Amino acid sequence: MLPMLEKLRKIVQDVDSAPNFAAALTTMVASVRDTMGTEVCSVYLVDDKSNRYILMASAGLNEDAVGNVSLALNEGLVGLCGAREEPINLDDASAHPKYHYLPGTGEEQYNSFLGVPIMHRRKVLGVLVVQQRDKRKFDESEEAFLVTLSAQLSGVVAHAKAIGAFESLRASSPRSNMTRLFQGISGATGIALGRAIVMYPPADIDSVPDRVAEDPDAEIEQLHKAIDAVRNDMRQLDAKMQGSLLAEERALFDAYLRMLDDKALVAEIEDRIRGGNWAQGALREVIETHMQAFAAMDDAYLRERMADVRDLGLRILAHLQQQEEEVVRELPEHSILIGEEITTAMLVEMPLERVAGIVTVLGAANSHMAIVARALGIPTVLGVADLPVTSLDDTEMIVDAYQGRIYVQPSRQLRSRYKEIIKEEQQLVAGLEAYRDVPAETPDGHRLALYVNTGLMADVARAKDRGAEGVGLYRTEIPFMLRERFPGEEEQRAIYRQQLEAFAPRPVTMRTLDIGGDKDLPYFPIKEENPALGWRGIRITLDHPEIFMVQIRAMLKANIGLDNLQIMLPMISSVFEVEEALHLIHRAVMEVQEEEGVPLPMPRIGVMVEVPATVLQIADIAALVDFISVGSNDLTQYMLAVDRNNSRVADIYTPYHPAVLRALQMVVSEVHRIGKPVGICGEMAGDPGTAMLLMAMGFDSLSMSASNLLKIRKIICKVPYLQARGLLEQVMQVDNAAVIRSLVEFELEDLGLIDLIRPGKK
Repeated sequence: MLPMLEKLRKIVQDVDSAPNFAAALTTMVASVRDTMGTEVCSVYLVDDKSNRYILMASAGLNEDAVGNVSLALNEGLVGLCGAREEPINLDDASAHPKYHYLPGTGEEQYNSFLGVPIMHRRKVLGVLVVQQRDKRKFDESEEAFLVTLSAQLSGVVAHAKAIGAFESLRASSPRSNMTRLFQGISGATGIALGRAIVMYPPADIDSVPDRVAEDPDAEIEQLHKAIDAVRNDMRQLDAKMQGSLLAEERALFDAYLRMLDDKALVAEIEDRIRGGNWAQGALREVIETHMQAFAAMDDAYLRERMADVRDLGLRILAHLQQQEEEVVRELPEHSILIGEEITTAMLVEMPLERVAGIVTVLGAANSHMAIVARALGIPTVLGVADLPVTSLDDTEMIVDAYQGRIYVQPSRQLRSRYKEIIKEEQQLVAGLEAYRDVPAETPDGHRLALYVNTGLMADVARAKDRGAEGVGLYRTEIPFMLRERFPGEEEQRAIYRQQLEAFAPRPVTMRTLDIGGDKDLPYFPIKEENPALGWRGIRITLDHPEIFMVQIRAMLKANIGLDNLQIMLPMISSVFEVEEALHLIHRAVMEVQEEEGVPLPMPRIGVMVEVPATVLQIADIAALVDFISVGSNDLTQYMLAVDRNNSRVADIYTPYHPAVLRALQMVVSEVHRIGKPVGICGEMAGDPGTAMLLMAMGFDSLSMSASNLLKIRKIICKVPYLQARGLLEQVMQVDNAAVIRSLVEFELEDLGLIDLIRPGKK
């Protein structure tokens, strides 16, 4: 086994180190043929444009056939191997009924055939084939070797297809006619058509050499001039965005200014200069040290802060190098900004009225830039790992930020279709305005409340404009994430007061600090091997009552004279946690009442249902609190044991899974039996298909992003409650999520509402 394992590793290494995709394929077939001692090894790859298998490389078949012969997806033994998604091992290939002779290949002299599918994320990318003259079946070890090799090399093929290397090999027409598809994650939803503008950093800090400072004092003076210039830049950007962003969304500029404080970053650079390095080298050393410290913390949010530190260093370096900066970069209309990483500061420097979309190789949906992009309404896709940024400047692109997809050099048909979708979306939104002030009541008189999820004050205006009846989920962690330290009690009180006043007398449900998992704070890092099942939500705040009490006191003070506060506890998994939190809340009420000298009503307290343990204890928990709210995103994730941000299993994540629907029905039934109201927040509440099922289950309220409010109000107003109940009874008998989704979509189509989930579908 060991020699074969070494050969396997060598083939993979040789393929990985090939200078291009064509060389990788040539290396692959030659190495496999030699290692297995066969006479032929060939690779057939699926051409997505023609839906055919193309012979892309071969060691043993006629060279002239490579790139020129093909098979339909259901044709021949190659097609059979791909269709079955399993190896095909034959001692006499020509005797098999699916055998299809390919003229010009010279394969007629070979009898034995072993084909293995090349698969990546459940998709067949091609077939790897070995052949011999002798009539014999390849033995079990040979088949296992080829299967193992195919699995390891599938990533090379997938990457090549993603970056367009496969299409370039197939090219018989100008490259501009080839559409390439890239996948990322949505940062801010929407669709954009335009041309790519590559965003480069203002300087190259990695190439700065060490150099002895001949005059340290002069170097320090030059550093301070550069620091002052960057401070001035940040103040100008802050002023520029005052009319577009709220103070909390502009917090990054304050963070930059604090980092430029003489007692922090600048002092470190000065120490390096006095130690002998010149200003640029000292700056590079300090930024590298900070970057390494952030990288070692190993969580998504801190990596975003790492990008901000690097951005700040590049800005200082640009001034040290006395580079002339453009006041405003000339951008054409409908520009799509692309880059390895685009920071908030880089974004807001641009003439935003000309920015149609944003695409980055790095980044996460909870980054500060993504938050700002959402506030500005700019469609954004992040984490497009395979994007060849430097080769795409001035290339036509489509950004589908609903699905996290990027189309490079889209075909005329694709452009036309997306233009239609944009037009139809605009018409749909215009048509939905009629539902803004209409009560959320079914034609047969069933009423439920529609609430909004908020985190920034920018959400408030959009929510009120769309007729939200209150806030079902205010994410208090967002103001924490936009700061460099825990906000104090008075800071929190002012933020919460804004939210409560904006909706008074309608209810505002504030979730206590929900950090951990994928939401960490730069000043409170949490490093765990399995954060999703670790220290997060109520577990953290109960372990740190000093944090919890400050937040509760701030909420209570903000609520004085308004009385529309509701407090919700996240990540509850036991009755004990509820009891302990209630004890602290009662204590905070007494403290604030004593301090303020006014009677203080006890706010309504609720629990979020996010883990299966809470579902099974829901009656006990509901008896202790005033209301229950299901967090559908986390509950689905934990019910199915699926990390929806993991691309390998994300397609398993579905709210239509029978287990998820049955758990939700159980929660509603039990909570109502106790006599308490139950709502739901998360993506299910804002999706027209699942919202119809939730209404039928008996949820009292749905809470969603402001962008979905009008769609869901239309669904409720158009779908009779009894009809929705009939659909629910039907789907609860089904054991397949895909079938359930189809049944729901058929119902929407019959009701003439399918355009609410698929714009342009009539």
